[in-house]
Amino acid sequence: MKGYHGKYLDIDLTSGNIETVSLKDDFIRKWIGGSGFGAKMLYDLTGPETDSLGPENVMIWATGPATAGGGFNSDRFEIVSKSPQTGIYGEASCGGKWGSRFKKTGYDMVVVRGRAEKPVYLRISDDGVDLKSAEDLWGLDTFKTQRVLKEREGKGCEVACIGPSGEKLIRVAAIIADGAHGRAAGRCGLGAVMGSKNLKAVTVAGNTLPEIADSDRVKQINKSLNQSMKDDAAGMREAGTTCALDFFEEIGNLPIKNWYQGNWPEGAERIKGYTTIKTHNLKNYACGKCPIACGKIGTAKGGPYDGEQIAAPEYETVGLMGANLLIDDYDVILKENEICNRYGIDTISAGNTIAVAMEAYEKGLLTDEQTGGLKMVFGSGEAALQALEKMCKSEGVLGEMMADGARSFSKKIGPEAEAFTQQVKGLEFPAHDPRANFSLALAYATSNRGACHLSFTQDYEEAYVEHLGVDASEGRFSPKKAAIVARMQDWSCLFDSLCICKFARYGGLMVGHTLGYLNAATGWDMSVEEFLKTGERIFNIKRLYNQRLGLSRRDDSLPERILTHRRGGGTNELPPFEPMLEDYYDFRGWDSNGFVTDAKLRELGLTVTV
Repeated sequence: MKGYHGKYLDIDLTSGNIETVSLKDDFIRKWIGGSGFGAKMLYDLTGPETDSLGPENVMIWATGPATAGGGFNSDRFEIVSKSPQTGIYGEASCGGKWGSRFKKTGYDMVVVRGRAEKPVYLRISDDGVDLKSAEDLWGLDTFKTQRVLKEREGKGCEVACIGPSGEKLIRVAAIIADGAHGRAAGRCGLGAVMGSKNLKAVTVAGNTLPEIADSDRVKQINKSLNQSMKDDAAGMREAGTTCALDFFEEIGNLPIKNWYQGNWPEGAERIKGYTTIKTHNLKNYACGKCPIACGKIGTAKGGPYDGEQIAAPEYETVGLMGANLLIDDYDVILKENEICNRYGIDTISAGNTIAVAMEAYEKGLLTDEQTGGLKMVFGSGEAALQALEKMCKSEGVLGEMMADGARSFSKKIGPEAEAFTQQVKGLEFPAHDPRANFSLALAYATSNRGACHLSFTQDYEEAYVEHLGVDASEGRFSPKKAAIVARMQDWSCLFDSLCICKFARYGGLMVGHTLGYLNAATGWDMSVEEFLKTGERIFNIKRLYNQRLGLSRRDDSLPERILTHRRGGGTNELPPFEPMLEDYYDFRGWDSNGFVTDAKLRELGLTVTV
């Protein structure tokens, strides 16, 4: 078996039992790895009766055939579980160096179930697999936890862990890898699942490379992409993921003042990447096997890590904890990012939740008594930082109200606040406005984990049309988006199953390259048709998981503000949503309620009970 080790770990934290299980060849080819492995395992092991924070929930940590295989941007891993934030399918992707180090321990995946009686961490290495006490680590932030464990476990160890927010079961808690460099499996509250299991961390240290069928072919693909990775992705390498923030403001893609305001050019100029790399002397950081190095490193100011090198905020964080709060002080945004990474909390959820608090306070829906006297006004860095600390700790009335994310928070305030909360299926919007690109409106509404931009339909979709075998998208405000959205979602499932970073698309990586990595790693001769059909199968199993939980067309929706408020500025358009959704269901081969049909199940070779 090439590209895989052909086995995974099954860990029962309740009993302490550790078992090695073989992976069957037909399972591997049908689900590829990463997201595909996780989705199928979650479907088989959990269901409507599963409490997301109960011992019966499972966590699947999975790599793909590209992980540790030498391909560009391929040292990632996926975590899949039933989400405590949304109550539905949950998934988070993470970069850094943990993924390849885990793959080198000789396993492709680890399934974690049950609940330990006392805090533990899972140690996986060439020397063996065991559970160790983490009682001395409980309460530590993620930076400190990783330092202690790296020192304890020795050279070559990589750590993924939760902070105090995950321990407190805050439902937007994240899992952090790479220490102060802050690579995060941020979405869907999977850090709370770890906390519910008394699992503080997973440490990995291995040196067993998977056998690659055709390493020369991998090198050829890398060579063919080498120049475009340097040239086409130069902006991200030079200025990070915020390199285009001012352009996004110009076209109406950047969220401003809780997704209401149209323009903010002066503020965007102050917090964009090309400004902050100079004002804050930011340095580059690269995940494993990445020639782009879009990550940036800054210097902590104040607090326990004053003067130390830490992760600088990515675009999503700057957009949602900067522009969306009308905060243009980069020092504040840097501190917000540090707080989220230390406590272990999703910056996207946090930024949206604070924005709801500020608008609710502005409208008189949130009182001084509830905020503890904190003046939650837009533009106030002090208010944002204090509210964030309370949220991360679930401290005081305001912190307890905010701790579980924007949807939960707005329900506690009332219907008027729910109307200006930007979320789908309980997951808050990333920092891209669907009124600026109608394909994103459709992608947000139909994503299986909730509002998700990671099918990348908002960027260069015309460039992918030919490669994905669909008709031209006809511009960003065209309603004819069904085909490109569906195919991009399927292809993105393949990225997340191979475990390749989607930013490689900016460097010219197309369908042929991703399939090339798969065939080179495995020795298969998979066709483009089978490849894309596999992505469609993975997307549909996630849909079926939610369908079994009772989700239907009513859940494929968008917030009132997106459908009714013309924000002006770079976009004054509203997506014609219902006709687009009809076209999408028709293209997917689903029925009018958004249910996967029996005919589609047969076409995809899915034998499941819905």
